[in-house]
Parts: sequence; structure tokens; C-alpha cells
Amino acid sequence: VGRRRVSGPVLALLLLLCPPPSPACPAACRCAPGEVDCSERGLREVPWSLSTNTSSLRLDYNFITVLGPRSFPALPGLRLLSLAHNRLELIHGRALLGLGALRELDLSHNRLSLLTPETFLPLTSLATLNLGSNRLGELEPGVPGALPQLRALLLQDNPWVCSCSILPLWRWLSRNREKVREKSLLLCRVPEQLNKYPIMAFGDESFRQCQETLLSPEHYITFLIIGPFSFIASIFFCTFMGSLVVFYHSLRRESHCWRRP
Repeated sequence: VGRRRVSGPVLALLLLLCPPPSPACPAACRCAPGEVDCSERGLREVPWSLSTNTSSLRLDYNFITVLGPRSFPALPGLRLLSLAHNRLELIHGRALLGLGALRELDLSHNRLSLLTPETFLPLTSLATLNLGSNRLGELEPGVPGALPQLRALLLQDNPWVCSCSILPLWRWLSRNREKVREKSLLLCRVPEQLNKYPIMAFGDESFRQCQETLLSPEHYITFLIIGPFSFIASIFFCTFMGSLVVFYHSLRRESHCWRRP
């Protein structure tokens, strides 16, 4: 059977009648152009079959407990990610790779108790971070410090431990008041005598004792270096002094022997 060549106009008409397939939408989600809504679907992990042109991804009210390494496919256009009302307990340091365009991240109403700056380093464009209603007793100031474009940070309704360990975070909050939302809801939970006391109501005098006793990592490194060095130096010093004493007694003995008739 001979092949028939399709003319240009006919080919263009066929392409118009048969448009290219639309980007895949995860079976459990609802999709619109650029938006994926996977809320209340009983999900235990992030769907992987997401279109690269996704700009908004909502995963609220699911059962996700862990975000492991590279939990998300490459989403260069993602601007909003919401994981509110899940059961998140752990976010791996490489979980958010590939989300450099993200502007808003909602992690509220989860079970997070520990976060590291490494996790947020890929989010160079993030402007809003919501960590409210978790189990955070402490937060490294390096976490918000890893976000150069941060404009709004929400930390309300966490069981903050108001001891000397909170001093670095208090300093960051004091210097970045304009970035902290819902300041009045940042309340101490521990110790009991400070329960429901506003963190932002503390002053420098509240941490006077901490400033006298609190040591920076540089201090600990210095002690680790000086400690062994001092120990070795003391051994050499004692050996040297002992040698001098022995030498002195030897000289006295020899001089005493020469003086005998």
C-alpha cells in the first residue's frame, strides 16, 4: 500500500482537533491549571505524578508522618505548598530539594518537635513560613536565618521551653519583630511558673544569669583544644622540674664527696 503524504493545512487542522494531552493529575487529587488539591484524601506520602508546571499544591488533612529525602518531584514553578493538619514528625534535611521557587510553606498543626537549618536552605525564595501548632519547645535561630527572603514567620501555639536555651531564639525574635506574626501567642509552657508568659515580654535582664553562664560552641571548641594541651604541657613541666631537682641533688652529692678528707 503506498504511503500518502498529508498536506500542511490538513496536518495543522488535525493538530487543532487533537490537542496534546494535558499534564497528568494524581488519581486522588483535584486539578486545575497550575493547581493541585490533594486535601482530605487519606494520603500517607506525597503523590509523585505531579506536573512540572504546578504552582500550588495542597496536601492538608492527610496522614503524612515523614518527609524523606527528595519527597517531591522537580517542581520549578511551585509557589505555595501546604501540609497543614497532617501528622508530620520528621522532615529530612534533603526533603525540600527542587523547591527553590517556593514562596509560602504551611507546616502548621503537625507534630514537629525538631527542625534543622539544613532543611530550609533550598528555599531561597520563601517569604512566609507557618510553624504554628506543633510540638516545638526550641527552635534554632538558624532555621529562619536560612531563609534570606523571609517576611512572615508564624510560631504560635507551641510548647516553648523558656529556659536559657531559648535565649538565641529570643535574640533573633527581638531583632526581627517585623517578621514575627501573632507575637502575643508565643507563650511559655515550661517551667510551670512561666506557663502562658509571653516570650516577647522578656527583656535583657531576664537572661542576665544565662549570659553569664551560657557558652557558645566556639567556647567549647576552645576548651577541647586547651584541655589536652594543658594536660600534656603539665606533664612536660613536671618532668622538667623533676629533672632539675634530681640534677641539683646530684651536684650536691658530688660536691659533698669532694669535700671529704
